Amino acid sequence: MFELTLLEWLTVILCALFIGFSKSGLPNMVILVVTVLMFVFPARESVGILLPMLLAGDLFAVTYYRRNVVWKYLISLIPWVLAGILAGYFVLSFITSEQLKPLIGIIVLAMIGLHLWRDRLGERFNEMLPTSKWFTAVMGILGGFTTMVGNAAGGVMAVYLLVKGLPKKEFVGTAAWFFLFVNLIKVPFYLQLGLINQSSILFNVWLVPAIILGALAGVRFLPLIPQKVFARLVLGLAALGGVNLLF
Repeated sequence: MFELTLLEWLTVILCALFIGFSKSGLPNMVILVVTVLMFVFPARESVGILLPMLLAGDLFAVTYYRRNVVWKYLISLIPWVLAGILAGYFVLSFITSEQLKPLIGIIVLAMIGLHLWRDRLGERFNEMLPTSKWFTAVMGILGGFTTMVGNAAGGVMAVYLLVKGLPKKEFVGTAAWFFLFVNLIKVPFYLQLGLINQSSILFNVWLVPAIILGALAGVRFLPLIPQKVFARLVLGLAALGGVNLLF
């Protein structure tokens, strides 16, 4: 078990609540958790601690939103996501914790820029990208890469699903199945890299109740958020997380 101060324990428990909330309410809150955990643990170590916590939240989300998923948007991503995961695995094999933080931040902020570009172009952007194979390929590779190197694909998937114009529940449900799929694939890679071990798993078990509590809160909160406000919150949280990682 990790030796943490009281403040660090409170911080980690808050992160667990945010993970549960993000899986059923605001997906990009995970970006904040990624950055906060890097203040408690080294960047590489925090990645391995976070993954099982995310899986616990994923299982809740896919159970609750099992009928709110648009499979066609996920199936087209699969081969590109796998390519991104493999690329991320090789990067994790040699990158340091300090190099990892700004790399993730740059990618997330680039995705926010893409969405702002979409807003500027309006319908022209929507007509050009959603049916474009290169757009799906880029989103898939970036999603796989960022989730592999730092569990930080929330910003990528936010842009991809917002471009597709999904309503709130379909947004959350489709994202839930995407992250369950990629997070399960990442487990053997993280085990091989030593990022997940017996101590980290035991640590994760203690945090499961907080994750479930946060997920239940998210279920109650999501219906209260208007669609436009929901989109702005998702992008705002992603931008805040990206800036924190970069600086």
